[in-house]
Amino acid sequence: MGDSGTSADQKMNVYIWDMDETLILLKSLINGTYAEASNGVKNVQTGVEIGKMWENYILQICDDYFFYEQIENCNKPYLDVTREYDDGRNLSEYDFNQDGFGHPSDDVNKRKLSYRHRVIAHKYKKGLRSIINQDMVKLWDNLYDSTDNYTDRWLSSARVCLEHCAAGNTDLIPPIVSPDASYYARNTGYHHVNVLVTSGSLIPSLVKCLLFRLDGLIACENVYSSWEVGKLQCFSWIRERFSSPNVQFCVIGDGWEECEAAESMRWPFVKVDPWSTSYHRFPGLTLGDLDLYLSVVYGNGENDEE
Repeated sequence: MGDSGTSADQKMNVYIWDMDETLILLKSLINGTYAEASNGVKNVQTGVEIGKMWENYILQICDDYFFYEQIENCNKPYLDVTREYDDGRNLSEYDFNQDGFGHPSDDVNKRKLSYRHRVIAHKYKKGLRSIINQDMVKLWDNLYDSTDNYTDRWLSSARVCLEHCAAGNTDLIPPIVSPDASYYARNTGYHHVNVLVTSGSLIPSLVKCLLFRLDGLIACENVYSSWEVGKLQCFSWIRERFSSPNVQFCVIGDGWEECEAAESMRWPFVKVDPWSTSYHRFPGLTLGDLDLYLSVVYGNGENDEE
């Protein structure tokens, strides 16, 4: 059964996003290519230092709060893949450090992994501010602001675009990200959704969503890791999950793999490239741009996927 949630007269757009060098900039900061492409406007070392600080935060949050040391070698393509093994046990007194989780990958250990996935989903939904102390929140906020300034508002512009996509109606969206973005989606006559398909492993990708303030716009069940299965397989799962005659799909990313996978699915692909004037970047990419790509493939007002 699909997960479209659409009525007969309601269209739905599923926006499938890549993460690195699309919604966020990280690798290009660490290796200096972002600054080098600015023709001397950006200080290379500043970008490298910013990127390395993000790397440290990501690893720290993964290890301290998201069981990453325990499950690093148990990467799954999405959190719900282990749900069938979860028996619903009350985990309030459960000792994750003493339950013997490890190899082999039998049903017992799959159940223990499902417990961890359930806790990870719960923490994701509560948000990072509920699990880290105020000193760390301040450091994190400062790093986000510094990064946004250094990248000419790449991060905040991407968030605004995601919110517009989720709502489907730019007239109803305030200029800053609302903590209740879902309200706008429920009251526009549309039901659109953002999905993330990243080549990174699942737990660090979820932590990146939290650190880069994307968690309110991308639900944890909509985060997919193509690390082992490939993006085409993830796209196939997404098409099956949201299967409906009224659903349109649009892929946004910077890499060849998502481009080829989108072509295989016959979905529009929007190329993002921070260093080229020939493609899209943030700030700049808007819901109107994405709608244009959708109209080219699906037709104006037509939702049929040929």
